[in-house]
Amino acid sequence: MTGRIIDAMSAPLSTPLPVVLAGARGHGRWHVENIRRLQKKGIVRLAGVCELTPLTEEELGDLGAPEQSADFGALLDSTGARIAVICTPIPTHTDLALTAAERGVHLLLEKPPAPSYAEFRRMADGVAAAGVVCQIGFQSLGSHALPAVRELIDRGAIGRLVGLGGAGAWVRDEDYFRRAPWAGKRRLNGVDVIDGALTNPLAHAVATALALGGSTRAEDVTGIETELLRANAIESDDTSCVRITTAQGHPVTVAATLCAEEADEPYVLVHGSTGRITFWYKQDRVLLQRAGHGPQESDHGRTDLLENLVAHLTTGADLLVPPDETGAFMKVVEAIRTAPDPAPLPDTAWRRIPEENRRVVPGIDGLVAAAADTLSLYSELGAPWAPEHLSNEVSTR
Repeated sequence: MTGRIIDAMSAPLSTPLPVVLAGARGHGRWHVENIRRLQKKGIVRLAGVCELTPLTEEELGDLGAPEQSADFGALLDSTGARIAVICTPIPTHTDLALTAAERGVHLLLEKPPAPSYAEFRRMADGVAAAGVVCQIGFQSLGSHALPAVRELIDRGAIGRLVGLGGAGAWVRDEDYFRRAPWAGKRRLNGVDVIDGALTNPLAHAVATALALGGSTRAEDVTGIETELLRANAIESDDTSCVRITTAQGHPVTVAATLCAEEADEPYVLVHGSTGRITFWYKQDRVLLQRAGHGPQESDHGRTDLLENLVAHLTTGADLLVPPDETGAFMKVVEAIRTAPDPAPLPDTAWRRIPEENRRVVPGIDGLVAAAADTLSLYSELGAPWAPEHLSNEVSTR
């Protein structure tokens, strides 16, 4: 096996690189379209698709006729893939990543990279031992706004960094939690899943807030408080918040819900002693507000993570999101995994909108914003359904 990896790593890499996509439906459709875009640019070539049910000619369109199989390892072998994009159920990430790594195949691994810190370390250590490159799919970390905001912080544009808040108020109907057997689950058949608001759909809010504060590695996190709740009839949390204590000395508080009254753009709020920066990370938009100046808004570009992985392999460009730079996020996942199961909200705390087939928590939009604004947990903001004893605190030292 070692010889195969050495041969794979020493061979010159030139575009277009052959790619195998594992998981091409659901969120995987986004990767299909992204690979289509990059194939037209001559950067990659879709060599294989790993799905239980093959993609149709209509789904593939101008992507040609890639080999299709439900056997991931065999598909990597037969196609000569140099990159695997893994967008499969969360509990499968580690084993599939290691299957690729054993064959010398580089990786773009969807977030969250694993359902537990132990599985994350097994994946990251195995990939490192194999000598292959792994990019974790936090697309927001490819935004050019991140270095721009960090530069503002470093030059004291908002004074001393006080803390960071994240806010995500999203709308998801009840069918969202039935989209796959693992959806809305903390565990399935005895295996960790941890599909919650902060660990999956709004995971970018957590990872981006940590990145802007320079707290990306596991050792940067010293303590975590969680408040996990659910309005829907699921196992996982759909309304939750977390406060992270960092070695850098500034707290990171992120609040999220999938039961918003109105869907809003998620954002990260950087608090300084003389100003603040708001970063709408899906829009790559930044607002700087500071004492003695008018508000300044700026829009930024974004580097696609698969494109960056190809550039890293072919030209030596810096890799944007290697596994160890998501260690702090995985400490948050672990704290949520080991916390008590999310508490069901009382019937009086939510209402159902039948025509939209979804549940809403009245007032949650304001609470999510207030948590990011004040770096407070729901219980500290006086939410009647979040009593103080709900908070769970763990030390990561």
